[in-house]
Amino acid sequence: MLLESKNVIFRGAPGTGKSYLAKQIATDIISKGAFDDYTQLTAEQKQQVEFVQFHPSYDYADFVEGLRPRVNADGSMGFELQDGIFTRFVNRAQKNYDDAQKSAATIAKEASVQEQMADYFSNLELEDYTPTTARGTKFYIESVDERHINIAIPDNKVANKLSLNVDELRQMLESGQKFSQVKDLVVFFGKRNATQQYTYDLALFNDIKAQRRIRTKVAVQRVPMKPYVFIIDEINRGEISKIFGELFFAIDPGYRGIAGEVSTQYANMHENPEKKFSIPENVYIIGTMNDIDRSVDSFDFAMRRRFRFIEIKASERLDMLNVLGDSKKNEAIRRISALNAAISSVDELNENYQVGAAYFLKLATVDFDQLWNDYLQPLLQEYVRGIYGEDEIMAKFAHAYGANAAVAGEIDDESENQG
Repeated sequence: MLLESKNVIFRGAPGTGKSYLAKQIATDIISKGAFDDYTQLTAEQKQQVEFVQFHPSYDYADFVEGLRPRVNADGSMGFELQDGIFTRFVNRAQKNYDDAQKSAATIAKEASVQEQMADYFSNLELEDYTPTTARGTKFYIESVDERHINIAIPDNKVANKLSLNVDELRQMLESGQKFSQVKDLVVFFGKRNATQQYTYDLALFNDIKAQRRIRTKVAVQRVPMKPYVFIIDEINRGEISKIFGELFFAIDPGYRGIAGEVSTQYANMHENPEKKFSIPENVYIIGTMNDIDRSVDSFDFAMRRRFRFIEIKASERLDMLNVLGDSKKNEAIRRISALNAAISSVDELNENYQVGAAYFLKLATVDFDQLWNDYLQPLLQEYVRGIYGEDEIMAKFAHAYGANAAVAGEIDDESENQG
């Protein structure tokens, strides 16, 4: 169902194992049916799954992108644009999607360049090494990460710090072209004017090309397309329009890829402001929500149209209790069934208020009375708060569950008094 629909939301009563089911399905898809236990995934496979829980203060900056404080090399404070968790996840999926379209020859070329760059930067003594531009300007490489090469230019009194784009340097090396002057880069990148970064890109390009190294033959095979599953727990507890922003359009199953490209809110701050954001075909989204949560009613209707809703009933997830052993499992199922029947019999409640099997997994460390006193009773008291006769209703629940005799006997005492 997930592979067909792209986006699904599991809805139902609390404790029905919706989050656990989401991880099971993600694991099953990623392992191609080999297993459904998330802990069995390899570290590499776990990169294909991401889990986040929405809450009222969760926002666009957490999810898509936003400005975050950073300490500059000189100790001063500044801000930088950082990707949110969903953007980082989509970037991983997009890379796999793009790589799956490439030939073995292209992959071999990219792997060779990646090795070449890694050799160059790993062998540098960053503080001592000073590359030089075509005009003789010396600069230092302060740090290198996945996206940037941060350099210092002591002789530049106007801008003595600069951040170079790793991807631009990689593209130059992969192209197989020769670059002898800055204007060659302007043409290559399709720009109207040169940037200050191009001067230093050219210097590093020539330096890397000139390095002597033993070339190893990289074993290459075509990259298979992989599924990537993003799980949003309690999706309805966040302010959806604030979190997703313009991504409403991009997550639509009918507008994946180029058809659903959008400009994000901070596009003008990107290194390439013209680059659009899109979600590739190999991304799948699973949300979970509790039907009794007050925020369900305010769940954005535009978002509802983009998800397939699947109800998870309390009676459907009893298999979770297999870990308890037969004796305790059978007793737990008996009590769940009796308690949920009592809950559904209250006019103001319905099956959305039933108790799921996940609560009973706590029986691994507590007994049935402790489960009632510390977990189930407080939950049910919230359900019946404000309902006429709430004490009698709670006594009825306790009796159905089979709580300790002192509590369960209250309903019998009240019946005798009424008689």
